[in-house]
Amino acid sequence: MGLLGILAGLTILMALAFRGWTILLLAPLAAMVAAAFSAEPLLAHWTQTFMPAAAGFVAQFFPLFLLGALFGKLMDDSGSVGAIADYMTLKLGPSRAILAVVLAGAMVTYGGVSLFVAFFVLAPMGVALFRAGAVPRRLLPAAVALGTSTFTMSALPGTPAIQNAIPTPFFGTTPFAAPGLGIIAALVMFGFGLWWLNLRENRARRAGEGFARAGGPAAGLDATDPVMLREVATTAREFDPAEIDSGEKAASRPPFAVAILPLITVVTVNLVVSQGVLPRLDTDFLALPEWGGSSLAAVGGIWSVAVALLAAILVLVALNFRRFPALRNSIDAGATASVLPILSVASLVGFGAVVAAMPAFALVQDWVLGIQGGLLVSLALATNILAALTGSASGGMTIALQALGPTYLDLANGAGIDPSLLHRVAVISSGTLDSLPHNGAVVTMLAVCGCTHRESYFDIVMVAVLGALLALAVVIGLGAVFGSF
Repeated sequence: MGLLGILAGLTILMALAFRGWTILLLAPLAAMVAAAFSAEPLLAHWTQTFMPAAAGFVAQFFPLFLLGALFGKLMDDSGSVGAIADYMTLKLGPSRAILAVVLAGAMVTYGGVSLFVAFFVLAPMGVALFRAGAVPRRLLPAAVALGTSTFTMSALPGTPAIQNAIPTPFFGTTPFAAPGLGIIAALVMFGFGLWWLNLRENRARRAGEGFARAGGPAAGLDATDPVMLREVATTAREFDPAEIDSGEKAASRPPFAVAILPLITVVTVNLVVSQGVLPRLDTDFLALPEWGGSSLAAVGGIWSVAVALLAAILVLVALNFRRFPALRNSIDAGATASVLPILSVASLVGFGAVVAAMPAFALVQDWVLGIQGGLLVSLALATNILAALTGSASGGMTIALQALGPTYLDLANGAGIDPSLLHRVAVISSGTLDSLPHNGAVVTMLAVCGCTHRESYFDIVMVAVLGALLALAVVIGLGAVFGSF
């Protein structure tokens, strides 16, 4: 009965979340269903299991959600994201429309701009380029996905995406874990995705297909409903789409050099702080009870990303201070945009904590750890499954690592496996099967690009799921042979 309860809870969570019901209520409801099937005390699990886990996630990662959303909003309102899009349009033009969209998306998201902020800038740019280049509009969501939701989220070393920060306290790693493997994975994702999109474009040209689209019904969810879109989107990334139009945008855009400098700041400061500054600091005081009995390994990755985002925000404001029509309003909107996403993901984490506390979860744990193929395959599969079930890369990975992270780390230490390899495998795994048809990022991409699931989802699967799975297989294969590098 206990295992049936876990499955029932997951079914409720998936079915209703994908229909736009708020995860803030669904997660505790699903957790109580799982507890009820196991005859466990419901109120005790809600207040003593669910809430501490959810609160712990907020306490650990809210600085990154807050600063990430704020940075994204300020980049948007200053016109910097638009300036980068304009630059790529000018340099590559309609003849290389797909490449322009992919590179523009990669540039801004690797620099720390929130996925949803990038969507609302890249979509108009892509529509104009695709129309001028007679590229089928149906390929635009996949091009946006490739540039924003694949290698810059999970593979490139040092990416400030929340997914790349989540494993750091579990494995004692940094955002630059396994940099060589990360770069190889990024090249696989980028190369395969671009090859596929170019193949599809060439086939369309030979068939005489231009920009215009045939149209068709969306798959089960009204992507034009802003309330429903907001609910599914906030579990996917760290920015509340409701705040996109809050505040005021600059009347003019900065030069490209000014626009890209904050992005360079994020990557540079992250590298310097994580690899150079923090290891030289005396942080022994963190082990004291008043500091939570922690260590630099547990908090260093979060610190480095937070400092990098804060430095980039200061650079951005200093360079564009006169350009902001209402800086206070933009700051308020950016800060507000972080609240619902982190509470939504934290609720998923609370649900995972209750499930992990069920006696029947031991059966799940034994099955996962007994998977043939070794520790890396087991970690990849567990993260993939939970990301798919929750529709959230960050939520699925956190649930997996909270339940099994210490076990994986102990097994890795016993087998002589570098924790950095676990970090990179977990992050890449989180960004594969999370891209279900009703995933918030997928629905938002389709909505802002003016496309439907029928037209565009197959290409999204190819570039965002299959490409990521290929990269994951390469990383696991190389890691098993050569270790972390």
